[in-house]
Amino acid sequence: MCPPPTPPGPAAGADVERRDARHKVTGTARYAAEHTPPGCLHAAPVPATVARGRVTAVHADEVLRLPGVHAVLSHENAPRLGEPDDPTLAVLQNDRVPHRGWYVALVVADTPENARAAADALRIEYAPEEHDAGPADGHPRLYTPEEANGGHPAVRERGDFDAAFATAAVHVDATYTLTALHNHPMEPHASTAWWTGGDLTVHDSNQGSTTVRNVLAKLFAVPRERVTVAAAHVGGGFGSKGTPRPQVVLAVMAARHTGRPVKLALPRRHLPAVVGHRAPTVQRVRIGADAHGVISALAHDVTTQTSTVKEFVEQAAVPARVMYTSPHSRTTHRVVALDVPTPSWMRAPGEASGMYALEAAMDELAAATGLDPVELRLRNEPDREPDSGRPFSSRNLAGCLREGARLFGWEDRDPRPGVRRSGDRLTGTGVASATYPYLVSPSTATAHAAPDGTHVVRLNATDIGTGARTVLAQIAADALRTPLDSVRVEIGSSALPDAPLAGGSSGTSSWGWAVHRACATLAERLRTLTGPLPPEGLTVRADTAQEAGKESPYARHAFGAHFAEVEVDAVTGEVRVRRLLGVFAAGRILNPRTARSQLIGGMTMGIGMALTESSTLDTRSGEFVERDLASYHVPVNADVPSLEAHWLDEEDPHLNPMGSKGIGEIGIVGTAAAVANAVHHAVGVRLRDLPLTPDRLLPHLHGLPDRQS
Repeated sequence: MCPPPTPPGPAAGADVERRDARHKVTGTARYAAEHTPPGCLHAAPVPATVARGRVTAVHADEVLRLPGVHAVLSHENAPRLGEPDDPTLAVLQNDRVPHRGWYVALVVADTPENARAAADALRIEYAPEEHDAGPADGHPRLYTPEEANGGHPAVRERGDFDAAFATAAVHVDATYTLTALHNHPMEPHASTAWWTGGDLTVHDSNQGSTTVRNVLAKLFAVPRERVTVAAAHVGGGFGSKGTPRPQVVLAVMAARHTGRPVKLALPRRHLPAVVGHRAPTVQRVRIGADAHGVISALAHDVTTQTSTVKEFVEQAAVPARVMYTSPHSRTTHRVVALDVPTPSWMRAPGEASGMYALEAAMDELAAATGLDPVELRLRNEPDREPDSGRPFSSRNLAGCLREGARLFGWEDRDPRPGVRRSGDRLTGTGVASATYPYLVSPSTATAHAAPDGTHVVRLNATDIGTGARTVLAQIAADALRTPLDSVRVEIGSSALPDAPLAGGSSGTSSWGWAVHRACATLAERLRTLTGPLPPEGLTVRADTAQEAGKESPYARHAFGAHFAEVEVDAVTGEVRVRRLLGVFAAGRILNPRTARSQLIGGMTMGIGMALTESSTLDTRSGEFVERDLASYHVPVNADVPSLEAHWLDEEDPHLNPMGSKGIGEIGIVGTAAAVANAVHHAVGVRLRDLPLTPDRLLPHLHGLPDRQS
């Protein structure tokens, strides 16, 4: 009989070094474009140069004579695909051009350089058609969709908003705009694909290779068991790699056409048109409250755009259904389909953009009522989720606000705007709340015990840079009651047990539940085992479909509070974030080291949203103008002198066996509003259009009184 293992200290919750850290810093972690099978060819896609129309001629013969060119694929000769669920994947299937940047051809050559040169030289003729690239606001074809992203109803009403707003003592009625934003991960969208007989192998940069495998099997009419998609390491995605993107379809298509392995990495300048983006929004927020700041009426109306290829509506008004007391409420989404690239997920879709408008409006309400912004939020804490009426499984927003105020030194703040000045520098502070839903999906996993005392956990989770291998090993070690170094975790291939994608801050909750179950079951089997382990060891499998797929009677969300201090140069209009502090309530934190990394990463992305990140759609050409990191400005270390992430110890028994919530996205939610509110406090002028670039601030800074702090 095997003796039970000696119980170690709890692994989950410990500050454990990332298992892949050495591989990352030494360059031995291999990404999708770093796999080069023998005889590998290279592909370069050709984007359309018209905003709408038809391809009338592809002069492939001209480039097939160029050095190293093996093939030119277009709608004339590309392999036929099955009908995709996602129309953005129906590449090279017909002559239609739905928007500028849509791929109309693919060149395959012996080197990346030859492929790019031939793609640049390929001459394509079009029959252009009149296009409509917006803007969306006030567009005559605006309509109300049935649903916004995530299956949320596009419209929700409670009570009588119009009557309650009309009779409220205090009113806020403001419109906020947000330009298009782009994900821009460090690793390009890349795929390496080859066929061996009827078997397909793909190395792809994605956030969930189970989904990619299933999609490819359908598109190319291949049984799923004959398709293997690997994503061992992924260098960021932020939603843009959440589902298959055109490059993986094109790589597989070219490999089938040529009979050789094909590698395809998208140029960064192509990404805004083909891998999704956060669509621009115009958001009107109306709040009615009594003289004490208690909200009676709240409306959040969102106008946005989608493409003619596929409807995607970011659920920006949904956070207003969760956050504050609002007995009379109306939240709506309206959208127009334009001849523009298809929007998609970007970190914290809905919450990131919607909470900017809502939290800026709350700051305006605080000014209108003369209340401290923290106190205003505390006065509007609901007993239950306003929209659904369900009790919260846990809601520690008030604790985050109070602890954040203490750590930040909020009580010393002079509430008057525009009075803290030293020379040409104006200083201000701001606060905003954050929320993100707890999401979980069914997952499978296996746990194996070997006779030598080691354990292996296997599942097709994806590590997109968050430390999934490390945290899953911690969960496994606790459930097995074994030392952490006895556990090995295998992830990142569709050959492993099926698991959902890394998205919606749901990865660890979903995968960890299956890992915990498999390991707990294995530990029990080992405890009751009579005799030694067989030479092949012992393996158990877990599937959480029944539990994770069940609807909860509770409203489950993570919450947080952001505090920002900014400095505004009254001469140049430049804004610098001097301090940014976040406090979060996200269940049990499983690894403080990786959690802090995720939270401050999201907060940094929120700074970019507030101050630097912007993408302009040229309505004349239908093209995004800022298409690289030279023109699309993301914040770097020098832009954030002080960045702190803290959290509350939160126990929530209504989540999963680990008691954890998602943390990958809540860090960005609320950050932009906190920074914008701090800018208002610094200069005394309310600007409602992000990003707050110098050109937008300067007209309001000239002529300000020369006040000294």
